[in-house]
Amino acid sequence: MKFDSLIKGGIVVLPGHGPVRADLGCRAGRIAAIADDLSTASSDDVVDARGLYVFPGAVDSHFHVGIYRPHAEDARSESLSAVSGGVTTLISYFRTGHHYLNKTGPYREIFPEVLELSKGNFHTDYGYHIAPMTTAQLDEIPWLVEQGVASFKYYMFYKALTLSADSTKGKDYTMADEYDLGHLYEIMVRVAEASRRTGRRISLSLHCENPEIIRVFIQRVKAAGLTGLQAYSEGRPPLSERLSIQEAGVLADETSCPVNFLHLSSRKAIEAGVDVRTRHPEMDITIETTLHHLALTWATAGDLRSKVNPPIRTQDDQDALWRALMKGQIDTVVSDHACCMEENKKGDTWSALPGFGGTSLLYPVLLSEGVHKRGLPLERVVDLLSTTPARRFGLFPRKGAIAIGSDADFALIDLEKEQAVTVENSHSAQDHTPFAGKSLKGWPVATVLRGRLAFKDGTAVGDRRGAFVARPV
Repeated sequence: MKFDSLIKGGIVVLPGHGPVRADLGCRAGRIAAIADDLSTASSDDVVDARGLYVFPGAVDSHFHVGIYRPHAEDARSESLSAVSGGVTTLISYFRTGHHYLNKTGPYREIFPEVLELSKGNFHTDYGYHIAPMTTAQLDEIPWLVEQGVASFKYYMFYKALTLSADSTKGKDYTMADEYDLGHLYEIMVRVAEASRRTGRRISLSLHCENPEIIRVFIQRVKAAGLTGLQAYSEGRPPLSERLSIQEAGVLADETSCPVNFLHLSSRKAIEAGVDVRTRHPEMDITIETTLHHLALTWATAGDLRSKVNPPIRTQDDQDALWRALMKGQIDTVVSDHACCMEENKKGDTWSALPGFGGTSLLYPVLLSEGVHKRGLPLERVVDLLSTTPARRFGLFPRKGAIAIGSDADFALIDLEKEQAVTVENSHSAQDHTPFAGKSLKGWPVATVLRGRLAFKDGTAVGDRRGAFVARPV
């Protein structure tokens, strides 16, 4: 049997099973053979994986392409950062309003523009989560599902922007009309109906922070004269996450809408997410956290370059997230990658823009902090970074699997390689990183996308071959 390419001599980390010695034969971008020993004569393109662990390519299901920079430009640089870290598929959030394309209107007009701006600009395969911001966009949800969008988003902390005394300013930002819990309910009704109609998981992702609580606590923090990352965390306290998760849980229960609780950052948040799932075992809930909430605290993360929503928390919060992860209560770990340049971080505590990049560190953080430090099994790393996000967001079994017929997407990882994080080895356009100087053990040294090398030895290989993946596959 002839193969287009051959991954030879590696230790393959099979989802749900663990590491086994195997060769992988690839044909037409898919896995065609998994065997103890495949002859090097069976392919003219042999990737030497001796001494390396072959993981399925990571699925970074929380990404922000084009939020602060032109979409096509951001796609090129930040998908390079992703593929350098063993990510082969990313799903980016997109909404109308301020940032992104800075416009509103029908997604029937805007989404094709997003796809056109994406074409030829990704080093990874990609998809999009879409946020219905206006009442009119609610009716476009069935059409968006037909276009390959299997997940949507609601920002719970935006709702106060259109309800506040200065609602004009808020509406300029969101370019929305009625962005309240009623709007959330209407989204859930339509997403649940799409899921029933298709017989597949169509879901709603939720940024869970309560704006009314945030308003009160920011006033308290400002009155106390506090600044910096600690002030930002206390101004957007874990209570705001806890309350919003419970609110969302009530509405999801009423509508039977599959939901994803995004980037839970604190002990109170993870306890609330687990509580909702425990009280409603019939509900379809995904619980997500980020690599920066697992790896940084406001005491260790430095200055406002580490500002992000929800904020970097305390050591107690980080420890609670790791306990939940080790217990199996967290389903996915993501980057929430948003390239934000240092010049955008130069305001005060409240005006500096939130967000930063980190997609290249998904495997290194989970391997270093999870496997080497805490004994996390390798197959659990695969589950958190690849298989579960692929399943929950409509990509499985094309993505997230090492199986015959699945895409030949692999991260070749040296588990013993130890190095410090730098701006340079992040391979992003971002001119800083909050992780700078952090020593991590376990790094991807090569990435294979659909059977062909896409990144090796610190540089991209070949052209940008990333393609839009319509979901559910």
